[in-house]
Amino acid sequence: MSGAVDLSPLKERAAAPPPPAAGGDGAAPGGIAPIVDVTEATFETEVLQRSMQVPVIVDLWATWCQPCKQLSPVLEKLANEAGGAWVLAKVDVDANPRIAQAFGVQSVPTVVALAAGQPLADFQGVQPEAALRQWLDAIQNAVVGKLSGPPGAEPEEQPADPRFEAAEQALENGDFDGAEAAYQLVLNSEPGNTEAQAALRQVRFLARASSLPEDAIERADAAPADLEAQFAAADAELFAQKPEAAFGRLIEFVRRSAGDERTAARTRLLELFELFDPSDPAVVAARRKLAMALY
Repeated sequence: MSGAVDLSPLKERAAAPPPPAAGGDGAAPGGIAPIVDVTEATFETEVLQRSMQVPVIVDLWATWCQPCKQLSPVLEKLANEAGGAWVLAKVDVDANPRIAQAFGVQSVPTVVALAAGQPLADFQGVQPEAALRQWLDAIQNAVVGKLSGPPGAEPEEQPADPRFEAAEQALENGDFDGAEAAYQLVLNSEPGNTEAQAALRQVRFLARASSLPEDAIERADAAPADLEAQFAAADAELFAQKPEAAFGRLIEFVRRSAGDERTAARTRLLELFELFDPSDPAVVAARRKLAMALY
């Protein structure tokens, strides 16, 4: 669902922020009410902004929906048990059609989990309580350390990983080989460690960039058919904070080359993409241009 969700139009309808959730039986110690009724006017504050602190579970329902009458009470029970660890945001789809449209709701009940303003997961229809608990646990585990927490809550300090500290110290000392070895050691025991994967890519790039000749770009411009020269120039441009130029250089080489060299240029370009967030505009635009160059 996340790829089809565009919540930005709802921000335009946001009125003045609603008053803070009142304390009392229904409010968590941090001031967050575990259950809140949401309208188009309060969506930005109660859902998008709140999801920067804790996961928000949006229950899209309708008064005429019989399955909704089975699911909603269970969600409300679990929200009260959670005590503000996550918030249940109830949306009457008939009264708030733009919210339903933004989520692409085709039937009710539909339940969507958001964190940091983005949908994480969703389901439709009634689910047994045990399955709901498992789903909610998975949502909370997925956002550990990624949200700010309830207002006034002390951030949970994560213990430093000595393996990363060793890699960072080597990097500070300019020891790229040592940093690479330290990050590789992490990956040997945890192949799926995304932090170590990203750090290793950065270290390898910095190691290449540190040994580039000062005239790498001029050399590449003078020898457009020299693949290694293009690689060096792209690294130099990327190191100089010019990703569009670096990407464009390799895309142009892909466009005019063939065979093994074309494959090598495409592979290097994809490696450079991985140094950035996939949603970075420069990466998105370059991927589109690469597709056109290939086909």
